[in-house]
Amino acid sequence: MAEHGAIDTNLQLDKPADEMLSDWIQCICVVTFDLEFGQAMELVYPSNVKLSEEDKTNLCYLAFPDSNSGCMGDTQFHVKIKCSQPSNLSQRHINYNAKCPVFLQADHRCLYGFVFFRQIKDLSLPRGYFQKSVIILSQLPFISLFTEVCGTIAPEYFKHGITGIEVAWHDIKQWPDLYAGETVSLPLLGIVLQAQLMCDNNKICSSSNSMVPDYQLPVVVSSLYELNTFGCFSSIVSQMHLLWELVLTTEPIVVMASSPTYSSQVVQALVSLIVPLAYYGDYRPYFTIHDNEFKEYMSKTLNPPPIILGVTNPYFTKTLQHWPHIVRVTDTLKKDTANKSKLRKGSNLKILDAKPGVYTEYKPYLYKDKSIVKKLIRGMQNKRPEEVQSALLRRHFLELTQSFMIPLERYMSSLMPLQRNISPFKAAPKPWPFNPDNFLASLEYAGPQLTCGIKGDWKGLYKQFFRSPNFNGWYNIRYKGMMMKLQVLQIEALSSVDINNWLEGKQEVEIVDMILKIRQKLDECESKGYPLNKRIKDQLKVKMDDIICSLPDDLKNVLSNKKPSSR
Repeated sequence: MAEHGAIDTNLQLDKPADEMLSDWIQCICVVTFDLEFGQAMELVYPSNVKLSEEDKTNLCYLAFPDSNSGCMGDTQFHVKIKCSQPSNLSQRHINYNAKCPVFLQADHRCLYGFVFFRQIKDLSLPRGYFQKSVIILSQLPFISLFTEVCGTIAPEYFKHGITGIEVAWHDIKQWPDLYAGETVSLPLLGIVLQAQLMCDNNKICSSSNSMVPDYQLPVVVSSLYELNTFGCFSSIVSQMHLLWELVLTTEPIVVMASSPTYSSQVVQALVSLIVPLAYYGDYRPYFTIHDNEFKEYMSKTLNPPPIILGVTNPYFTKTLQHWPHIVRVTDTLKKDTANKSKLRKGSNLKILDAKPGVYTEYKPYLYKDKSIVKKLIRGMQNKRPEEVQSALLRRHFLELTQSFMIPLERYMSSLMPLQRNISPFKAAPKPWPFNPDNFLASLEYAGPQLTCGIKGDWKGLYKQFFRSPNFNGWYNIRYKGMMMKLQVLQIEALSSVDINNWLEGKQEVEIVDMILKIRQKLDECESKGYPLNKRIKDQLKVKMDDIICSLPDDLKNVLSNKKPSSR
């Protein structure tokens, strides 16, 4: 057994390549403190997982709190890094992404890291302290689930060394495939974690459940991604509607917190404020001065990008004063600060101190809903459980976001070509272009006032939204979905046509072209996960056989050997 989880860095971890893959977790890393080099990557498991040197360096800096002095014992938080060498998603991830909500999709451009940092006094070590972090890396933004997983694996590693990670990885390899809509059971080091993989409401998902052995009670993870939302915002609850607008329009925000745990939780809670809309700006739950983009963000000559930064180093208080929106939070629940806020006056930010508040010159477009603020403050006074407070807060902003998005969804639906205009023998039509002026005009009779009682300048907020990455990201996804639907409708129309009638008078080149087009469409539906009914596929294959039978024997033989690929 290795003391404190220390291992031999020359240990060879030889395993077959096929045992190293996991849809859920990319790898487990261990970062230690080296007297000569500082923070250093001690272990990447499985050993055949390749991380670039740049990504390893970033992870090492993010693995320890900026200031270790106040972090005795165990500290958990999560980070997000942009991959220096993005890899393609696996087909399983692509299939999962096709069915799950956008904000829970796997992302090949970044890695989410879940950190368990331990610092304890140890006089036998030169520094007098043992400092080491265990990090779980994944392409999936399952914040709550993987925080639980890391909190289970790390203590085993610190107790048993590499054996703890090997046993954990063996369990992870038994986890079921990713299927949106399923309740999955995940065995891990003697317990079973149970979680629900959310399905997009507009998609048909799997309904089968992963069963837990009768003799074992599962540890239920209530949400893949939700945190203690109210605990994050308790000190600034009166400014929640302002923050919702800032996140919705991807304004640059700095979150200043006392610890990486609280920093990462608050940033994640901000991003989650606009669920079910995905946040298309960048965000870093925990950001340090060692980051490659540090100089860019400190520049006073460039406008800050659409990003949410979570920081703890006091150095940022001076260097980020030029940012337009600064959120100072405290992780202590104080009744007297819950209904107060700080507002930035001009360019003078010297008042920025330890007091919680939102420092900004931003003027909200909408009036805040005072009833929910009063209800939450009353709940604090009456010691209502934070789980209930969080549920109230999440439901309020879910309904507010839905009220904002429903008119946009309705307008996008109106841009869909009529089904009667879809021809089986012509390319599928494209949706009509999005016209902001036409949309704003539609708000008079189909605006958010139909589902929401909040008053204000809704048109002004929509105009601001149209200039944000969130609108571009949402629109691109919706447009892609509409194009997919039109392709499917066109294929369905083709499957029901009288092909023998079409064959009359056609040249061989036209017939061969039709066969190749049908096969191309079927292959495209398979590779892109289009929801094409099996009956439709079978009908098309029968029609292809009928077409081939009408051709001369030489062409018949050639085309019969080119069956559509089965996946």
